[in-house]
Amino acid sequence: MRSRVLLFVPIFIIGIKGAAQEKENETLDTERVVIVKAYTPTISDAFKVKSTPVLNDSVTQQKKQIRYSIFSVPVASTYTPAKGRAANIDRPKPIDIYDNYATLGFGNFTSVLAEFYSNFQLNRSDNIGLYLHHNSSQGGIEEVQLDDKFYNTFLDLNYTSRTRDYTYGIEVGAEHQLYNWYGLPDIPTLTQEQINAIDPQQSYFGAKLGGKLQFDDLYFKKAVLNYRYFGDALSSVEHHVIAKPTFEFEIGDNLITTNFIADYLKGSFDRDLAFQTPNEYGILNVGVNPSLVILRDNLTVNLGAAVYYSIDTENSDNDFFIYPKVTASYRLLEEAVIAYGGLEGDLQQNTYRNAVQKNPFVSPTLVIEPTNMLYDAYVGLKGKISDVVSYNFRGSYISEDEKPLFVNNVSATLQREGFDYGNSFSYRYDDVNTLVGYGELNFEISKKFKLGASAEYFNYSSEDEQEAWNLPELKASVLMDYQINKKWYVGAQLFYVGERKDINNQVISLPTVPESIVTLDSYFDANVNLGYRLSDQLSFFIKGNNLAGENYERWVNFPVQGIQVLGGVTYKFNY
Repeated sequence: MRSRVLLFVPIFIIGIKGAAQEKENETLDTERVVIVKAYTPTISDAFKVKSTPVLNDSVTQQKKQIRYSIFSVPVASTYTPAKGRAANIDRPKPIDIYDNYATLGFGNFTSVLAEFYSNFQLNRSDNIGLYLHHNSSQGGIEEVQLDDKFYNTFLDLNYTSRTRDYTYGIEVGAEHQLYNWYGLPDIPTLTQEQINAIDPQQSYFGAKLGGKLQFDDLYFKKAVLNYRYFGDALSSVEHHVIAKPTFEFEIGDNLITTNFIADYLKGSFDRDLAFQTPNEYGILNVGVNPSLVILRDNLTVNLGAAVYYSIDTENSDNDFFIYPKVTASYRLLEEAVIAYGGLEGDLQQNTYRNAVQKNPFVSPTLVIEPTNMLYDAYVGLKGKISDVVSYNFRGSYISEDEKPLFVNNVSATLQREGFDYGNSFSYRYDDVNTLVGYGELNFEISKKFKLGASAEYFNYSSEDEQEAWNLPELKASVLMDYQINKKWYVGAQLFYVGERKDINNQVISLPTVPESIVTLDSYFDANVNLGYRLSDQLSFFIKGNNLAGENYERWVNFPVQGIQVLGGVTYKFNY
């Protein structure tokens, strides 16, 4: 109703205006229209209708519950999927592996290198291996007055059989080495005729027989038994037998390993250094070495000890030794940083053969006795900086009683043999403490190129001797292998050995005067090998040793051969 009133008002006003225009001559009175209230529309309240209204029917029916089930009927399918086919991949040609090879090479100084290896697979579980090695030179070192040729030949045969429960093997071998005591010092009393009459040749003979037996699922884990014979052309004889059974037990997550050791050494020399009685020795070391391995996440600990009872059968002297054998490693940063350390000791059996392998110019007059290594305490860090670079840094302190040191023998008053002219070496034993620093870096730049470098520093402290004879303070090496392409490969080995000190046997020493010392210069040795593969079976090589050209002295009065070049061929084959 309000809207209608408001519409009427303006119409009425317009009507009045129209009437006024018709009567233009009439006097118009002013009229005033007052609108008392403005139009204000309003909206009535709205009410939402319920979605489910309430029914007031007299009869209300309930909803009937629906029940349903699935009736499954198998239907035979005639669909046949197409077979998938793998994509073609270019597979590399498999590498041929040969069980046998032969090498033959010749070089200056009339040198010969020969090697032969063969593996016979008898059946799926048994095989026989054979390895023959020969290296020799007819000598020719400048300014050497005695013959300096050498031979080194050995032959090894082995048989191995593997079954489901155990593995056993037998090994036999023979060796022959020939060297000359050519390091003759300057002896003014010797005439050239007397020098020409010296026979400096020494021959070494050896044989070995050994066996091993290993079980897979028994507490008795393995057993090793080795016998070695060693002798020379001057009636020296040595027998060495080692037996070592091993037992393993698991307690929870820990592994207990126990090694039993029986080490028997018996030998004799025709005489001692002073031309007195025959020099005989006999030593039996019996020991046990239990150890417990503990694995905890990144930590590995080996807790062990070694107990020995040593019997000197020639001098009726018995000793009892106990050594720690504790090692540990902890992964600080996975493979990047691994910290490790240890405290280990051992009773080391010294033998005539071991002395010859270290220094073939020893005299057959040695005093043989074991070395009591009280402990070797060491700590270090190792790991991989990246996939290319790995490292190992270690510092250690070693304490040894009765450590053997090589010293140059003084020229004897009565020369009977070729080693009595101050041209041989013997053992002196002393208590020595050694501080060692070691560092190693390896670069595996690719599968074709590998490079490694290491350096080792020694600081010795001896109790009775003036010096740690013939032991260097610094050693360093660089090794490199590079596969240039499928045909060519090259390798290099660089060695540096620092100064050593020995006794000057040309100066007569008195009991009240310290022995005169001679210092051997440090030396650098560069070796390079280059090879060419003509085929998978046939290849050629050339080796260069001591390319620096120094006739350095590894031992006093024993210069080495200068630049050595040797070339040869290697052939691989199958029967």
